[in-house]
Amino acid sequence: MTISAEASVIEKALLQRRLPSGGWSFFSSEQASVEATCLAGLALGSDRHGNAVSTVRFLKKSQLSDGGWPAFQGDSEGAWTTALALCALTVLNEISDASNRALRWLLEARGKEGHWFWRWKFKTADRYVRFDPDKYGWPWSHGTGSLVIPTAFSVVAIKQFTVCNRSEASEQRIHLGVEMLLDRACVDGGWNSGNSIVYGVPLRAHVEATAIALLALQDERRSELIQRSLTWLNKEAASVDSISSLAWCILSLFVYQEPVEELKNRLATIMGDGRDIRNNATLATALLALKCGEMIHPFVVLR
Repeated sequence: MTISAEASVIEKALLQRRLPSGGWSFFSSEQASVEATCLAGLALGSDRHGNAVSTVRFLKKSQLSDGGWPAFQGDSEGAWTTALALCALTVLNEISDASNRALRWLLEARGKEGHWFWRWKFKTADRYVRFDPDKYGWPWSHGTGSLVIPTAFSVVAIKQFTVCNRSEASEQRIHLGVEMLLDRACVDGGWNSGNSIVYGVPLRAHVEATAIALLALQDERRSELIQRSLTWLNKEAASVDSISSLAWCILSLFVYQEPVEELKNRLATIMGDGRDIRNNATLATALLALKCGEMIHPFVVLR
């Protein structure tokens, strides 16, 4: 089966799993996941099966009053998924107050290092981790520390939405998020989930964290650190057999104009028809990877 045929089969499987609400759950739950919904909506594209209308309607209905999105429909607190939702609305060409409210939420959200007390604590009392607390990003959820993946998605979302209309606030927040990512990079290149050194021990990079961090840095100056991380990801991708990790490798390497056809072929082989992949977020990410080069890349940042 060709990659195009494989993608078509996976599209049908993903569509069949859409909930009556217009969203997708992670597995077989009736409670929609904002992450799974955004990835599925992006993977299915903007003009087939009424997908764009359904996805946008779901997102606008599940947005909280403060402009953020919860991790799951019905929850009351905004989370990192706000960044994915803004990416989805931008790529699906939805221009409305929902996006402006999401931007404001992202500009105000920050890891706990953003509070003076935690910056003081990390600088003076906590010697077990080694990073610059003045460079903070975004957390998974309110009240926790900055982590790589939510920070990377937030940087991508703000860059995409403000590409033609950057304000001082958005520029400052992008810069701070980028600085946080560069500060937390692992010694040998790549990124762990958060800190690069704990208890004096350098941590090993993780594939997905590295791939997603590189997406956020795609339009930054190609520094030695970024190049070293890209080289590390290329090397790791050759032996990755996790569907989700391999898909994120493809999505990231593609924006750096690295060859991904061999990786796409291997992903298609590992997946088969996709019916055995129960996690809808994983299935959607794999579909995005298989369609790389054939549709608008959902996380590309225009210069």
